[in-house]
Amino acid sequence: MVDPLAEAETAPPVVEPGQRKRLSKWRLYGRRFTRNRPAVGGVVIFVLLVLFALFGPLFAKYDHVELDFLALSDPPSPEHWFGTNNAGNDLYAMVVVGLQRSLLIAVVVATGTTILSAVIGTAAAYFGGRIERVALFVIHFLMVAPTFLLLAMMSNSSGGDWKVIALVLILVSWFFQARTIWTLSLSLREREFVHAARYMGVPGLRIVFRHLIPNIGSLLVINFTLGVVGAVMAETGLSFLGFGVKLPDVSLGSLIGIGASSISSSPWMFYFPAAALTLLTVSMALIADGLRDALDPTSAAGGRA
Repeated sequence: MVDPLAEAETAPPVVEPGQRKRLSKWRLYGRRFTRNRPAVGGVVIFVLLVLFALFGPLFAKYDHVELDFLALSDPPSPEHWFGTNNAGNDLYAMVVVGLQRSLLIAVVVATGTTILSAVIGTAAAYFGGRIERVALFVIHFLMVAPTFLLLAMMSNSSGGDWKVIALVLILVSWFFQARTIWTLSLSLREREFVHAARYMGVPGLRIVFRHLIPNIGSLLVINFTLGVVGAVMAETGLSFLGFGVKLPDVSLGSLIGIGASSISSSPWMFYFPAAALTLLTVSMALIADGLRDALDPTSAAGGRA
């Protein structure tokens, strides 16, 4: 004989007519994001750019450092899809490698700044006292310092090594995000779950990593996507002015800088890398806007979810 109480406990919950099934947090975020058509378009563009950077070399007929002395400053053709530069380098291969380098620098810088700003900002807010005063002094000093001048001086001595440039960009980019995270963490440290963890004897660093940082995860996601855009633009500006990636290595910024000097005679040298850079920054900006609307409970997208 079946026990009616046990059957009632194991039965699935009954959804009353007109009652909507409750969505999980991440499904709700995903539904909000996918309802934002520009954000979905940004994801599609970004995925296509990543695929182009990963698999584009498989279709290249020339290496980016290989010279074709019979095709100097040639326009786009079946032999050279994006044309060639003044030295005979295949521009298609150079754009692929430049996109790879710019994406790699952007992801490394965005990851480094997001992690560094999250740890410093939350730790300063939680511990307070001398740690907070020192952290805020460093942040405010760097905020008023001539950042671009420091960036140009340090990157110029790197010899065009992208790893050094990425490290320099991290060192001069984290403090704006850290200031915002510190402000938000001031209210989080007064929440009940933080007080409960402190009274239970949980170490301070564990509270920072297990309680404070996870509760600002939505802000960190948005900071990361915006950090990709900022890193791409910073690296482009440095390379355009001659302080960034140098030959034989290339990036979108260095290609744009080279193409700008011959835009009247060989416009394809400028337009192809500029188009790749524009698609990259626009796609990441659209994704960041979509994530902001999806993760913000007060946004209009939340009401349509």
